[in-house]
Amino acid sequence: MDQTDAFEAVRPRLLRIAGGVLGDRAEAEDVVQQAWIRLQGTDADIDSLTAWLTTVTTRLCLDRLRARTPLPVDDLELTATAPDPADEVALADTVGVALQVVLDRLTPAERVAFVLHDTLAIDFPTIAAILGTTHAAARKLASRARRKVTQPRAEERRADWEVVDAFLAAAREGEYARLLELLAPDAVVAADAAAITAGTPTRLEGRRAVAEMFDGAARAALPTLLEGRPGAAWYHRGEARVAFDFTIVDGLVHRIDFRADPAVLAALTRR
Repeated sequence: MDQTDAFEAVRPRLLRIAGGVLGDRAEAEDVVQQAWIRLQGTDADIDSLTAWLTTVTTRLCLDRLRARTPLPVDDLELTATAPDPADEVALADTVGVALQVVLDRLTPAERVAFVLHDTLAIDFPTIAAILGTTHAAARKLASRARRKVTQPRAEERRADWEVVDAFLAAAREGEYARLLELLAPDAVVAADAAAITAGTPTRLEGRRAVAEMFDGAARAALPTLLEGRPGAAWYHRGEARVAFDFTIVDGLVHRIDFRADPAVLAALTRR
């Protein structure tokens, strides 16, 4: 495969990354074209074209974010090619318009770390290499961004999808205290017969019991919509196996129903 064909093969992935970080399709197209121009002009010995293009595209997005909103952030030099994220995860769709409004609250580095990890599921070692920082620093950037995103301004009421996504992120990262903050005192987990057969608990009651169950879990859960409600589902080999049906009241998780009935799973859509 020649360089042009190889670039075209990875181009959709680059557009998802740029679109997710920048929130603008036309700007994402422009950034990806710049990455192509840089590829044509480099004499570097590239071990992984996907990794090299991912790094360059993300760095170009970071430059654009900084140009939009000049902020006193540390300069991050591109010192190494990131590992190939294609070997680790499948990229999700571009973040929605509602999330873009919230992302404007973040510094450029926070926004890149948050979007790449929480929205596109790219791992922290890859993000650290892209930003030219440490694994711990990349994790801290994403955590700080997540807190800003999930804590609404005083005049705003947190949207249900924000609560669900904050809960799932806290579960994946093992942030037990954050899970407690997001759960109502009388929170309940229940399950339909099909989900129980698949191995979910029959019923849990109380904030602590629910938080303990999800602490460090939900790593294979992806955001979904079920009957118009934001939720999540556990996917295995690309197929939804158990839906997490959330009941959100006043910004807190009051109930999570595990649902695995085939009709319910067929009605799921990826968010």
